[in-house]
Amino acid sequence: MGRSINIYDSTLRDGAQAEGISFSVEDKLKIVRALDDLGVAYIEAGNPGSNPKDLDFFSRVKHVRPLNAKIAAFGSTRRKFAIAADDKNLRSLLSADTAVTTVFGKCWDFHVTDILQTSLDENLNMIRDTVSFLKSWNREVVFDAEHFFDGYKANPDYADACLKAAAEAGADCLALCDTNGGAFPTEIYEITKHAADNFSLPIGIHCHNDGGMAAANSFMAAEAGASQVQGTFTGFGERCGNVSLATVIANLQIKRGYLCVSPEKLRDLTNTARLVNEVANIWPDETAPYVGRSAFVHKGGAHIDAVLKSPGSFEHINPALVGNSRKTLTSEVAGRGAVLAKIQRINPHITKDSPETESIIQRIKELEHEGYQFEAAEGALELIIRKQLGKYRPLFELINFRIIGEQPYVTGRSAMAMIKINVEGKTEITAAEGDGPVNALDKALRKALEVFYPQIANVRLTDYKVRVMDGKSATASRVRVLIESTDGAENWSTVGVSTDIIEASWIALVDSVEYKLIRDIENRFRAYL
Repeated sequence: MGRSINIYDSTLRDGAQAEGISFSVEDKLKIVRALDDLGVAYIEAGNPGSNPKDLDFFSRVKHVRPLNAKIAAFGSTRRKFAIAADDKNLRSLLSADTAVTTVFGKCWDFHVTDILQTSLDENLNMIRDTVSFLKSWNREVVFDAEHFFDGYKANPDYADACLKAAAEAGADCLALCDTNGGAFPTEIYEITKHAADNFSLPIGIHCHNDGGMAAANSFMAAEAGASQVQGTFTGFGERCGNVSLATVIANLQIKRGYLCVSPEKLRDLTNTARLVNEVANIWPDETAPYVGRSAFVHKGGAHIDAVLKSPGSFEHINPALVGNSRKTLTSEVAGRGAVLAKIQRINPHITKDSPETESIIQRIKELEHEGYQFEAAEGALELIIRKQLGKYRPLFELINFRIIGEQPYVTGRSAMAMIKINVEGKTEITAAEGDGPVNALDKALRKALEVFYPQIANVRLTDYKVRVMDGKSATASRVRVLIESTDGAENWSTVGVSTDIIEASWIALVDSVEYKLIRDIENRFRAYL
């Protein structure tokens, strides 16, 4: 393993500046625990001088179980022509009572004269006074050299003078910021190497993604001598976002042998990324390198055939290294190999040339012609395979259901569903209210089935998507409904197609429940054996 790289996560501060992101204190604490468990070295948690919520967080994070990561408070250099000890924002930084304080200072002469509207010498004084003041309070100080790369290209001597002012005042790390996110990898390498060669302090890198090169830029900075990489864990942030630390960690550690987190913790990378996105309440980038749900998904028939024979033929790493997994999609462009792998989970004796394989492929093609899509509905696909193999037995029978709709403001609920089912000769009739007909139907079905299958109480829908297949028929168009369900331990998806959105939803709901019940029966059987 090569030299160590300190991972500095700014999800809770820089990430919170992304459009649509708003963390509660509880959200922040959850993310802190997850990042600490992974082995992140620094967690930048906010600006205590900006809002009361961050002050509340800093007071509460002290009581979180002992952390290995260092918590950093973030702020700016003192105001121009002021005294550091009297600066309100610096006092707020101290009140956060963190071991690490990160302060940013201007390193681009244009920003100093035109944005701060002060002199170049006064800006150097601001940097020097701020760092000295914080060091007098025994803080570890990271100096974020804001706009350093733009500043260096415009006036290299002044950009260097800013770093020198921070270093002489006692800064512990000089983090070079590509604040506008427009630098190229070659520029990042050359300028970072210059800083690493001319300053004895650890050098950090902080890249934004406005040019789409944040990951490459961070990598080149590490190659040039940077020992700290800053970013947000899944890349969200202001404008086009920050560098994704999940990408950086995997690239540096797996591809170049740097030590970012412990090798055993690297397997938690995918789960950590998904937790961060879930807490932030943002839709994850499915194609994110290493940790995206599609990062190791194969659809083309030739690709699937090759990867089943030799994974390295179409995968640059073993997905298990980062806690992800391979998935082969079943569609009209997938070959027999993809379908066979799924068939053999149910019946390992079936071969590629078995007549059952051909009949299943033909059935899949027929259903896809009707509008079904099984790429993201593996639960429904498994049921089709079972039916074609004669390994399916319906676990309940719908006798009838009725949906009654009304205006939401009348009762607070917009629909009610009544349902009558039969399970092994026993009839159950139930009703439930819901936010819309599908939600009411889902509740009524599960309420009826819980009488016979109590484990259904743990099942809930996590996603519901509707797509119109052919808009030419207006409200009579065929629709495809995709639902994702979970029982807390496993997630699965099912699909239904019809010109009636309620019927399409019902098909997907029934498949979701049957998939769960069949899996439970099989798991109990395996446990018995």
